[in-house]
Amino acid sequence: MSKYQADVQALLQYVGGKENIRAVSHCMTRMRFVLVEPAKADTARIEAIPAVKGTFTQAGQFQVIIGNDVAIFYNEFTAYAGIEGVSKDAVKAAAKTNQSLAQRIVGTLGEIFAPIIPALICGGLILGFRNIIGEINFFADGTMSLSDVSQFWAGVYNFLWLIGEAVFHMLPVGIVWSITKKMGTTQILGIILGLTLVSPQLLNGFSVATAEQIPVWDFGFAQVQMIGYQGQVIAAMLAGFVLVYLEKFFKKICPEVVSMIVVPFLSLVPAVIVAHTVVGPIGWKIGDAIASVVYMGLTSNVRWLFAAVFGLLYAPIVMTGLHHMTNAIDSQLVNLYEGTILWPMIALSNIAQGSAVLAMSMLQKKNQRAQQVNIPACISCYLGVTEPALFGVNMKYGFPLVCGMIGSSVAAVISIGTGVEAYSIGVGGLPGILSIKPQFWVTFLLAMAAAIVIPFVLTFVVGKRKLDTAALQGEAVEARPEAEPQPISAAADGEIKSPITGKIIPLEEIPDQVFSQGVLGEGVGIQPTGNEVLAPADGTVCSVMEDSKHACGIQLDNGVELLIHVGMDTVSMNGEGFQLHVHEGDRVRLGDRLITFDPEKIRQAGHPTTTAFVVTEPGDFTFSFRSGLEAAAGQTTVITCQ
Repeated sequence: MSKYQADVQALLQYVGGKENIRAVSHCMTRMRFVLVEPAKADTARIEAIPAVKGTFTQAGQFQVIIGNDVAIFYNEFTAYAGIEGVSKDAVKAAAKTNQSLAQRIVGTLGEIFAPIIPALICGGLILGFRNIIGEINFFADGTMSLSDVSQFWAGVYNFLWLIGEAVFHMLPVGIVWSITKKMGTTQILGIILGLTLVSPQLLNGFSVATAEQIPVWDFGFAQVQMIGYQGQVIAAMLAGFVLVYLEKFFKKICPEVVSMIVVPFLSLVPAVIVAHTVVGPIGWKIGDAIASVVYMGLTSNVRWLFAAVFGLLYAPIVMTGLHHMTNAIDSQLVNLYEGTILWPMIALSNIAQGSAVLAMSMLQKKNQRAQQVNIPACISCYLGVTEPALFGVNMKYGFPLVCGMIGSSVAAVISIGTGVEAYSIGVGGLPGILSIKPQFWVTFLLAMAAAIVIPFVLTFVVGKRKLDTAALQGEAVEARPEAEPQPISAAADGEIKSPITGKIIPLEEIPDQVFSQGVLGEGVGIQPTGNEVLAPADGTVCSVMEDSKHACGIQLDNGVELLIHVGMDTVSMNGEGFQLHVHEGDRVRLGDRLITFDPEKIRQAGHPTTTAFVVTEPGDFTFSFRSGLEAAAGQTTVITCQ
């Protein structure tokens, strides 16, 4: 009899049977289904199966969390169901059929902008700093700025524009590169196409409106305006997709022997021509139209209603991943109007959700377990990273999420009502004020006050009534029967070392809800500064991903099992950037090398490098976890077992 026979039979029944499975695969911890009719999956019954630790749906995939034994479970499931598993890429492709056209478009948009966001945030901070030292007149009775009275700061002011110009004027280069990267075509061709859109030979796109005469290429029978697309988003995206589909077409029809010569030429040259004659002008008009509609809504007589709805719904939008679409609109607003009135509301929504968590932290100050989630979630939310707060606290209890939404709505109305405007996208939390134009600082501070006070008060009042004593003070911990001391590692004192060199963070700050909510077990996250995974203790390798090479499970001598999962969603990289040094069943000693990886390739693939280090099978032991320290692989203790 197979190990999971009963659980496998139950899972097949509750997902709707074999006929309801379009594709199935697995990663290190989860079964990944693409279902014909997702509504047929009975999640309540599935989550009651002993081997199942939880379920969730993401990007068209119904994911069933199993844990370290997922490979065994998967093999038994596919054998019993009489179906063949497929690759992760095939599952991902099949999952798209479960998404609406709008979801696929927004998902693609999000994946395109994800690698660009760090540059946009950096550029926003730089512009904010430039304006503090160069645009605010602190001196000479309010007539001179810091750069006016100091040659050093004048030099800094001028120098920083080098970066600001690269980020915002050259944005099409990043967009077209990201599209080619996302679509799997030649990235250098994308970079070259992007450069042709912002060439210094062209009239700068920001100067078109004021230019007395626009230069042209004169071909005799036709003339083409020599207009640059500096800062243009939609035009760059359309040009990028033209290049992608031209390259894919010519790759299919060209013999491989001449492909290296013919495909780049026949892809790039027509793409540049089409970009400047067709999709560039069309994209310019579309981008202007979208930004104008949003701008009109935000400046109309009913702008308060527009702002109230946006502020109310932005946090739920974040949880669906649809918030990425605002990046394109923000960028277009910046390019058209030299600022954005949309982004300040986004920053205020993040602050509001953090304030709801702050109230929960005050309510649960005696609940040490809850505080391990509340405090880091609140800090990260105030600094612009909302996922730990949304998934770890606010959505879990429900009412903090709603209270934060109400506060965000009021703050958004104040922001729009007083005309608050930002130079660009910035850090979406309390530091976001650095991206706000100085003349709006006072009113933005007023909106920030609403985003802090209203959610805090509402959450505190509602929480007093809704939370019981156990939730406020923490459940009583059952006393464990004393057990005979058992060996746990090479260390005699029950210490488990960090497997990777880097900063140890609380589990709740891992940007993945399965890990951050402790579904697979308690543990810590690691922000790697090294590139090697070492054995954290003596034990036996109990599970590895031979194909993707991104994760490893170790069983210690006393039965405790640990999971090391390098990066988030790195299973989709199919092993690129990873090298596995062990196999299932290998005996390892503390400090032995398990995996080496390339952090830069993980980032280039659009994934966080954050590594999960969790206790998936605790046995009869209790554990304590350390975070907030810089750890050395194989040397620094991060988990203590008793």
